[in-house]
Amino acid sequence: MKQLTFGMAALLASGGMALADGHADEVNLQLQWVTQAQFAGYYVALENGYYDEENLAVNIIPGGPDIAPPQVLAGGGADVMLNWMPSALAARENGLPVVNIAQPFVRSGLMLTCWADSGITEPADLAGHTVAHWFFGNEYPFLSWMSQLGIGVEGGDDGVTLLQAGFNVDPLIQRQADCMSTMTYNEYWQVIDAGVTPEELVTFRYEDYGVSTLEDGIWALEENLDDPDFVDRMTRFVRASMRGWAWAAENPDEAALIVLDYDETGAQTEEHQTRMMGEIALLVEGGDGRLDEAAYQRTVDTLLAGGSDPVISAPPEGAFTHVITDAALAE
Repeated sequence: MKQLTFGMAALLASGGMALADGHADEVNLQLQWVTQAQFAGYYVALENGYYDEENLAVNIIPGGPDIAPPQVLAGGGADVMLNWMPSALAARENGLPVVNIAQPFVRSGLMLTCWADSGITEPADLAGHTVAHWFFGNEYPFLSWMSQLGIGVEGGDDGVTLLQAGFNVDPLIQRQADCMSTMTYNEYWQVIDAGVTPEELVTFRYEDYGVSTLEDGIWALEENLDDPDFVDRMTRFVRASMRGWAWAAENPDEAALIVLDYDETGAQTEEHQTRMMGEIALLVEGGDGRLDEAAYQRTVDTLLAGGSDPVISAPPEGAFTHVITDAALAE
């Protein structure tokens, strides 16, 4: 756990920074993916004025299949990012000192969806098959799983051929891949909406096979956490965001409509976003933003497992802090 720095201690001792000039403090948030109900809590906080009440001007930046949030954060394009913990911890080990400051999602929605007629009845059968997955850090849970199974990802009869997935499930629908990683709240339903029946598919929840990793945490650069002004800004941001998540979970249909209002692409539908929000509510249920250290350790253990090619090579140090969530929850 990250130790309380001088800057953090000074902030908490003073009870927070005064907003002397009355101007809203800017926060640039980089999303993990495109605008959708996966991020409803932040759009609700924006729409319902929770950020305004905290004197924050929050700019929500959509992501996509070719956008790596750690790279955006490292380049100064965002103050804070949403990222899956495997991606963030891998980035930290590779020299980018990111720290988890809050964890709205308390469970994973990641699963592998395969054609039932592919002959795959268990994950060990994946050797010799093609699997579509998202890259730019999103692939680490899958790589960890394959490493644990002793299955390479360079193709061939004894390995998996890994195919980069994009916004849609075309690789699976068009039979370019036998399997595709999907989220319980998104891509799986895209497959069903394409006319495929559940009986034509076989699914494997990552968590059911010992690949237990946290998703959609809030991460900041470690060096910024020595700045009392930044800590205060993040405390207000987390507090308002968790209000947004609580409202979204209690009002899923209305939250989905709010997300649609912010989707500038027009690619999302009300039916899909409403269904997605219902599934997302299950993933945030019971959380208050404070990282559960047992869940964190399960993620670390998963990433360390994998024989000669683990996702991370050593237990991280200083990769999370409770300072901001403790302050946010105290008021």
